[in-house]
Amino acid sequence: MLIGIDPILSADVLHLLASMGHGDDLAIVDANHPAATVASKTTSGTLIRLPGLRMEEVVRAVLSVYPIDTFVDDPIRRMEVVGNPEEIPEVQADVQSVIGGSQAMVGVERFDFYDAAKKGYGIIQVGDARPYGCFLFRKGVIAG
Repeated sequence: MLIGIDPILSADVLHLLASMGHGDDLAIVDANHPAATVASKTTSGTLIRLPGLRMEEVVRAVLSVYPIDTFVDDPIRRMEVVGNPEEIPEVQADVQSVIGGSQAMVGVERFDFYDAAKKGYGIIQVGDARPYGCFLFRKGVIAG
């Protein structure tokens, strides 16, 4: 254990996050996502599974150490609901409450989301089975 580090952030998670650079995307996805297939195409080829946790718990832990990119208009993206892209499912509302109201999540069509995740750095798959719990977080910089 480390002082001040959320215990959800295992050594594997911390290594993945620390290995990323500014502008790299991290996918945090639900239990329904084809994460193994998509992760094999990412820069790191890394898939970390965190079973038994809710999406908002993992996002809160990750964002406690992970800077969000402030140089782009869409640093946090969410998978849109098929047939109803404006709908915000419960899991997405829960994540929005973690990130706060001033940071909007940009919707991405389902298959475009898969393509974007493949171009990302790595994937964390959460055991949360609520549908459309799929997010991309672009890493920012830490100002000196």
